[in-house]
Amino acid sequence: MNDLDARFLTRNGLAARQLAAVLLHHEPETRLPRVRDFAEQLGCGNGTVQAALQLLEQSGAISTTARGHLGTFLVRSDRTILWRLSGLGTLLAAMPLPYSRRYEGLATGLRGAFEEAGAPFAVTFMRGAGARTAALLEGKVDLVVLSRFAADQLIAEHPVELVADLGPATYVGAHGMLVRRGADLRAPGLRVAIDHTSEDLRMLVERVFAGREDIEWREASYMQLPDLFSRDEVDATVWNLDEAQDRIGLGVDVLPLGDEVTRELALRNSSAAVICRSDGMTALAAIRTSLDLSLVTRLQGEVLRGERIPSY
Repeated sequence: MNDLDARFLTRNGLAARQLAAVLLHHEPETRLPRVRDFAEQLGCGNGTVQAALQLLEQSGAISTTARGHLGTFLVRSDRTILWRLSGLGTLLAAMPLPYSRRYEGLATGLRGAFEEAGAPFAVTFMRGAGARTAALLEGKVDLVVLSRFAADQLIAEHPVELVADLGPATYVGAHGMLVRRGADLRAPGLRVAIDHTSEDLRMLVERVFAGREDIEWREASYMQLPDLFSRDEVDATVWNLDEAQDRIGLGVDVLPLGDEVTRELALRNSSAAVICRSDGMTALAAIRTSLDLSLVTRLQGEVLRGERIPSY
């Protein structure tokens, strides 16, 4: 441990760590609050704040300049150093399993955008929006990636907030109805696959087959669909075509979804959303203004076009 590191363990150093988190909210070339305002915010003396600012300058986290009666301005800040010193830690995001190039691109884009904003970022993969949300509410992860439709449902029911909506086709390219070739969709006893771990797909399947009391429901995950269709155990379902591609055999036809309502719901399902706990907004607020969401979609697009190797 060098002398500078040791100084961050002192009273002034602890104030510098608190101040690092506060300064994440400030952009370069903006005027900083007065020392006494910082002191009131941090609950310490003016001298402690001045010493903390000096420590942050010596660490390379910030550069400031005094401009007379205009006050002190933040000339430069290194968000990566500020984040590390603040002790906010690595942000952990729960995403769907990376079975498609679209999800690989999404993970790559999110990691790139968060790290560009100065926040260490890691991904863990979990199947099912319900499992990911449970991990968020239990404090096991900081962020969850899911469809905008599922996010809206959760925000209405739990203390979670929307961090970002990345727009159409960032979560799913398209949905379609998968039908076993030769199956009669009007026949009674139609065997329809449904996955209750996916709120999005459950809702779409039930919407497409609404009003049918003669349906024979078959619980199934996307991993089981190819076998179920090939063994003639299901006749139809509604599915994410990113998942179905290259997994469903030649004996299955893909049909467009029927009415306007279903298409609108599918569009909301196609947009990726990022949510966090309401009590976890403090850390995210520190980087929200610096988070470039266009970088997420740009990197995702490069992965989808084969111009970038996925990295997450």
